[in-house]
Amino acid sequence: MSNSSALGFAARKLLPILDWIPAYRREWLLPDVLAGVALWAVMVPEGMAYAGIVGVPPIMGLYTIVPALFAYALLGTSRQLVVGPDTATGLISALTVGAVATQGTADFNALTSTLAVLIGIFFFSFGVMRMGWVASFISTPVMRGFIEGLVYVTIIGQVPHLLGISGASGNFFTKTWNVLQHLPDVSVGPVLTGILCLTAMLLLRYMAPAVPAALVVMAVATILIGLLGGEATGVHVAGHIPSGLPHLTSPNLDPTILYELAPGALAIVLVGYAEALGAAKAAAMQSGSDINPNQELVAHGPANILSGLFGGFLVVGSLSKTSVAIAAGARSQVANLVAAAFCLFTLILLTPLFRNMPQPALAAIVIAAMLHLTKPRYLRDLFARSRWSFANAAIVIAGELTLGVLEGIALGVVLALLTLIYRTSHPQGAVLGQLPGTEAYRDVQRHPEAITFPGLLIWRIGGDLFFSSIGHVGEALKASLDARLNVNRVLLDFSQVNFIDSTASDEFLRLINELKNRGFTLAFARVRDAVRDDMRLAGIEAIVGPHNFYERLTDGVRAGSSKDRLVP
Repeated sequence: MSNSSALGFAARKLLPILDWIPAYRREWLLPDVLAGVALWAVMVPEGMAYAGIVGVPPIMGLYTIVPALFAYALLGTSRQLVVGPDTATGLISALTVGAVATQGTADFNALTSTLAVLIGIFFFSFGVMRMGWVASFISTPVMRGFIEGLVYVTIIGQVPHLLGISGASGNFFTKTWNVLQHLPDVSVGPVLTGILCLTAMLLLRYMAPAVPAALVVMAVATILIGLLGGEATGVHVAGHIPSGLPHLTSPNLDPTILYELAPGALAIVLVGYAEALGAAKAAAMQSGSDINPNQELVAHGPANILSGLFGGFLVVGSLSKTSVAIAAGARSQVANLVAAAFCLFTLILLTPLFRNMPQPALAAIVIAAMLHLTKPRYLRDLFARSRWSFANAAIVIAGELTLGVLEGIALGVVLALLTLIYRTSHPQGAVLGQLPGTEAYRDVQRHPEAITFPGLLIWRIGGDLFFSSIGHVGEALKASLDARLNVNRVLLDFSQVNFIDSTASDEFLRLINELKNRGFTLAFARVRDAVRDDMRLAGIEAIVGPHNFYERLTDGVRAGSSKDRLVP
């Protein structure tokens, strides 16, 4: 490969836009422009509304959008993924910064931007280290439970804004009790504005899904409140929103502050990347393109760093915004660049129009988005499919409602890992029998018609053998032997064993000697080459005999079983 070719390959790897932009077709331009306008119509009101979740002024939502969209368009591998403010990670951001600074202060806003920079550094570092596999530690039930719990926590946090009453800190139940206590204090203006806006959002979503409901509701509510006198109506409005481009701001590099922000930043990276990767894969399935999970981590780095440096907050790939882009006909990241340009235009010229934007309307936008995320039917189906997985999801929801959002997701991840450890360390063995008229062997408990053989136990090991599983396997095998009389030969099916470590090899050798002393002879079938090599090194092959290793279960049965067959 020539130097110029190597440089070109490296450039395309670093900047994926160089890979797809030469193949851009002219007929894609109009769909991309229209999709960009649709994205702008969604992202401007949602960005300002989601700023309320993060706990910062609405203008920071606009500061967030532009640099993030530009950065991802240059560095991302997905043709249609849209990055932007997000509800799940936004609430974690608010909780993380809230532990260090008081919400509503300049320090809180500055540290929110600092957190975005720290998140970007983590994203970029993990991408360079090719650690995209980390997101797989959040299982779908845990993520679904996290989102369901987050829906309830976010909604109850927005209800005071919707009704025009004072909020409270604490868990879900504390906030619910606060709302109930302050219901006598509600005023007609805020309640009417909030309920009408929420109703309009839900009706537009249902009756006219192609209409940018958030933009329409925000525009109409802002105009009406302005005509009725703004704050004089008793409805809290946004007030002055600065115009112009954001200025570069230096992050707070105090090691003590960064240390306090780091756990929340890592949680956001884990949750945000899992969500972004899911959205990117969904978009790739639609377009038939490929994505690079590690490059997606890299791309999220500068997107967050630039957002933080320009006074914004964190961003991640969003499935809802990506769905808007796809539905609007987006063919490439040009749609995101168009949306970013329109958002830039909004920052420069249009922010005075939002002066009378009512706070209940922003709360209604957030609540409608949350209601769109909830999927109780998934939990119902999960209960029928897997009680273990449902329990994980339910515990995550309960943890979020009682302990907090960060604690809930941490509890879910820990439980998922403990479940994985338990299942891998307890592989399920099974007594096998031959299906009549075939050479197929199945679990006799599931297939009562399967035929067993006098004096022979065919036993399948259900997983890999290592230090934490070998004890369970040995006990299960001996229990199966004790439950069957007149068995003197054991044929072990190793088809599901891909790995055996040194501890398991040593313990298995002891088990073989114990069974031989009890009068049993052992044979093996379908042992993988790598596993047999390890068994040979451990001395297992020598004590059993190479002639007692068979390629097929049928060969092992014919070698030592009686011709008479016995149905269990």
